[in-house]
Amino acid sequence: MPQLPDDLNAVAVRTWCSLALEALGRERAEIDAINVYPIADGDTGTNLYLTVESAAAAVEAVFAAHETGATAPATADAVRAMAHGALIGARGNSGTILAQLLRGMAGVLAEGGDAAHLSLALARAADAARRAVAHPVEGTVLTVAAAAAGAAAGEAAVGGAAAGENTDLRAVVHAAYAGALAALARTPEQLAVLGRAGVVDAGGRGLVAVLGALVETVTGQAPVRGPRTGPGRTPAPVDGGSVVGLPVGGTPVESGAPAGEGPADCPEDGAAGPAFEVIYLLEARDEQVARLRTRLDALGDSLVVVGGDGLWHVHVHVDDAGAAVEAGVEAGRPYRIRITHFATESGHDLRVQAEPAQRAVVVVVPGDGLAGLCTEAGATTVIARPGEPPASGELVDAIRRAHAREVVLLPNDAALRHTAAAAAEQARTEGVRVALVPTRAAVQGIAALAVHEPDRGFDEDVVAMTAAAGATRYAELAVAERQSWTMAGICQAGDILGLIDGDVAVIGADVPATARTVLDRMLAAGGELVTLVLGEDVPDSLAEALEDHVREGYLAVDTVVYRGGHQRAPLLIGVE
Repeated sequence: MPQLPDDLNAVAVRTWCSLALEALGRERAEIDAINVYPIADGDTGTNLYLTVESAAAAVEAVFAAHETGATAPATADAVRAMAHGALIGARGNSGTILAQLLRGMAGVLAEGGDAAHLSLALARAADAARRAVAHPVEGTVLTVAAAAAGAAAGEAAVGGAAAGENTDLRAVVHAAYAGALAALARTPEQLAVLGRAGVVDAGGRGLVAVLGALVETVTGQAPVRGPRTGPGRTPAPVDGGSVVGLPVGGTPVESGAPAGEGPADCPEDGAAGPAFEVIYLLEARDEQVARLRTRLDALGDSLVVVGGDGLWHVHVHVDDAGAAVEAGVEAGRPYRIRITHFATESGHDLRVQAEPAQRAVVVVVPGDGLAGLCTEAGATTVIARPGEPPASGELVDAIRRAHAREVVLLPNDAALRHTAAAAAEQARTEGVRVALVPTRAAVQGIAALAVHEPDRGFDEDVVAMTAAAGATRYAELAVAERQSWTMAGICQAGDILGLIDGDVAVIGADVPATARTVLDRMLAAGGELVTLVLGEDVPDSLAEALEDHVREGYLAVDTVVYRGGHQRAPLLIGVE
C-alpha cells in the first residue's frame, strides 16, 4: 500500500487530480441527468469532467518535465499547473466556477499543504468563486463550497491548526467533505427549481465528488457512500451525517431567503432564458476586465469571470452572442471562443440537422494563421496555443463539430499522441469511424491535408495522408531558456536552437543564420518542397532571404511560405 501523504505535496496533488477525474467519469452521466439549473441542458457532469481532465493533464505535464530528475516537482508548480489547466480547459458555468475554486486553493497550497493551509485554501477558494459570479445564488455549488470551507475551518480550530499546531490533515479533509455533503442535501430547500425536480444541485454534487477524491488521496480509502443521488433523490447520510432525503414533489423548507427566489437574471425551469452560451479565454488587464464584467452583466445572465495575472476565462448566457464576443475584443484578446445555441444543442427543441458528411479531417494547429489555412482546405481545426495543449474532450468536440461518418485526426504533436488516441476511442463509441494519423509536427499535417481526397476509399485516403506525412521531415527554431546539454553540445540561455525531427541539431546566435544551417542539413538528404511557417513576430524579410537561399543553392526545390500567427516557435520548417 502506498504511503499516505502527511500534507498535500506535489505527488498528492497529482493523485487527487487523477482520482477526481475517475470519480467524475463514474458519475458524469448521473450528474448530467440532474442538471436543471440555471439551464436544464444536461451537461454539468460532462463539463466538470472536461475541466478536471485539463487540470490533470497540466499536472502530468509538470511531472513529465521532471522524469529525468531524482525529485518530484515542487508543490507550488503542481498546484499552479492544476489551476492553470482548469482555467484554460473550463467548460460551462460549473466548470468555470470549479476552475476558480482550484485557483483560489492553489494560491494558498503553493505556500504549504498542511491542515492549516488546506483549511485556509478552502476558505479562499469559496470566497474567490463567489466573487467571480456576478449574481451569486444560494443552493448552488457556491453554497456547497462555502459549507466545505466552514466545516474545515471548524475542525482546524478545534484541532489547533488555527494556532499553528499539527492538526491531522485527514480530519480537516473529512470535515470538508461531510460539510459539503450536508450542504448539498439542503440545496433543494434553497432553490425552488431543484425542489420541484426533486434533485440536488448538479454542480454541488460534482464538487462533492472532487472532495471525495481528496479524502481518498489523504486516507487511502474512498468515503463511504449512501444510495446514489439521482433524479428524485438527495444524498443519504455519510459517516454519521444528518442528511435527510427529499422525495419528488417534496415541499422545500424555508431558509433565510425564500426558497428558489433566485435573481431575475437566472431563469427558472420552464422560463425563457437567453439563447446562447458564450465562453472564451481572454488576455486582458485587470482594469479592462472590470469594465467587461459590467458590460456583459447588462447583456445577459449566468456571468462568471475567473482568472487573473492577465489570463481570464469568461462565461455568460446572452441573446446576442456577437455582442458578448465584441465586448471581449474591446477588453483584450479573446480566443478559444465557444458559442452554444441552447435551443439547438441542449435538447430544448427538436433539431433539424443536415445529414453527416461522409468524411472530414480534424487537425490540431499551433496558431491562428494555420487554422485559417486548414479551414480553407475544409478541415475542422483545434488551436494548441503555447503552453495550452488541447485535452481529449476538446478533440472529441472537434470531431463532433466535423459532423461526418469518417474522420481523419491529425494531432501534429508527438506529445498529443495519447490524448488524440483517447479522443479517437471516445468518438468511435459514438459511431464515428476515426483514423489517427500520427503526425508529429504542423508541417506534416499540412502535407497530409494536401493529399486528402474525400471521394476515394477511407483506407486508401488514410494511407496516402500517412505516407505524405511520413515523407516530410520537420524542424523548428526555439530560444534556449537556460544553459543545458543538447545533442549538438552545450547551449546558453538566449541561444537559437534548431531542432530537426525533435532533436537539437544546431545551436546558433540568431534566427536567420540558424535557419539557413537547418535548411542545409535537411536538404543535404534531398527534397523537392520546402515549407516555411513564420511566427507572429517574424518579419517577411526572413522568408524572402530563406527563399533566396534555397533557390540559389538547390535547383528544382520549391518553397512555400505561410503565416502561423501566435505560435510557440518563431519558425517551422518542412522538407518533403
